[in-house]
Amino acid sequence: MQLSDPDSTPERPLMPVTHPLLENDHMSAWLGISVEAAESGSARISMVLRRDMVNGFGIVHGGVLFAFADTCFALACNDPAGTPGVITVASGADVTFLAPAYEGQTLTAVGSVLSSTGRSGLYDVHVTSADGAVAEFRGRSRTIPAR
Repeated sequence: MQLSDPDSTPERPLMPVTHPLLENDHMSAWLGISVEAAESGSARISMVLRRDMVNGFGIVHGGVLFAFADTCFALACNDPAGTPGVITVASGADVTFLAPAYEGQTLTAVGSVLSSTGRSGLYDVHVTSADGAVAEFRGRSRTIPAR
C-alpha cells in the first residue's frame, strides 16, 4: 500500500484528492472528511472533531468515530477509477475504541485491504490523533451489482 506522495515536502504538502463515492455522500460531507489519498485497496482520510461530534463526556461520540472509519473502509473497497456494473459494500464491521479523542483534534484514518477473494474482502482501518491510536476498525466487504 502506497499512500504517500513521493514528491510531498513541507513546502509542497500532499494535496487532497477526490473520490467518486463521495459525490453524493451527504454524511461524509457533514463529517467534514478530507480524502488525502485513495487508490484500489487503500485510503487515507482526515477530519477535525467539532463540538457537535462529542458526547456528554466531552469525547468523540462512538457513532461518529464508527462512521469516520466506515467511510475510509468504503473508499478503500471501491477503486476511485470505478468498476463498471458493481459496487463494494460492507457485509459487517467491528470497531475497538482504544482512547478518547476531543473537540478540536484532527483524526486520521488509514485503511487497507488484508484479503480479497472473489466478491469478499477483509479490510483494516487504523484511526489516530496526534496523541496516538484512537480506534481499530475491521470491515468485511461484499461486491454486488450496482443499481
